[in-house]
Amino acid sequence: MTIMELWSLYEADKRILGFSPHTLRAYALQMKVLVREISDLDLEDVSMNLLKEYLASNRIV
Repeated sequence: MTIMELWSLYEADKRILGFSPHTLRAYALQMKVLVREISDLDLEDVSMNLLKEYLASNRIV
């Protein structure tokens, strides 16, 4: 399963739970940025170090 496939499942769950459309759009935007930066990897290829590097590279100082 890829990051975007997992996102689709997560988003559907949050819609069922009644999350605001605005909140879901904000989440989707962040997910798109992440996927643009690291690509739509298979979940097995996502590591804590990869996510830490992504967050560190996008940190505003």
